[in-house]
Amino acid sequence: MSRFVLVHGAGHGAWCWFKVVPELEALGHSVVTLDLPGLGNDETPVADVTYEGTIDRLADVLAGETEPVVLVGHSHGGVSISAAAERNPDAIKLLVYLAAFLPVDGDTVDAIYGSPDWPAETATIPSMLSADGLSQFHSPEGARERFYQDCSEEDIAYCLARLKPQPLITRMTPIHLTPERFGRVPRAYIQCLDDRAAPIERQRRLVARSPCQHVVALPTGHSPFLSAPELLAKTLSEMAAGQSS
Repeated sequence: MSRFVLVHGAGHGAWCWFKVVPELEALGHSVVTLDLPGLGNDETPVADVTYEGTIDRLADVLAGETEPVVLVGHSHGGVSISAAAERNPDAIKLLVYLAAFLPVDGDTVDAIYGSPDWPAETATIPSMLSADGLSQFHSPEGARERFYQDCSEEDIAYCLARLKPQPLITRMTPIHLTPERFGRVPRAYIQCLDDRAAPIERQRRLVARSPCQHVVALPTGHSPFLSAPELLAKTLSEMAAGQSS
């Protein structure tokens, strides 16, 4: 059985995995979740969030593990897990990108997501900048359309009560990755076919320029940890087992 570390995406926190954790545990795995700085229950002011501090938070979690883990990043969490792999590749058995940003050396999230050369979000309600320009957030209507269109009303209400603005510093800082470190960690990608935040065309293009050993497509929107937790847990378990075999 495997040890999973689950890393949330933009605006979310460890809370978003509440349906997946028991599913993975029922399959015999152990699971760690965490809040990145300024998100979830972490109270770091947005002005004090840094790129390095964000990666430090995840690196500290990995440093406390006694064996290599399966490190899963959702959406914007792909930045964090990639940088963590560059810093400490021996701590990771498998990187799993869940509808996530899969970077190459020198990328920033804004350069990809804001480029007219890449597929744009399919949601019609745009995200908004905070008054101080340090973070980005979604209206309830925007979050519903972009993240949760196939989720229950109960789960949508749960999430809307917990979403926070996403610090922009982690979107704007270039990531440094090398073949010798990041490049030697096995990678897998879980695509979400009905994704309105990260269109499937973009997900496929990310994988095409940074190939993964395993690619699986789920018939869900951007948040399968809510809309299809059992299927997601089964997929993660199978990916981990494939890496162990």
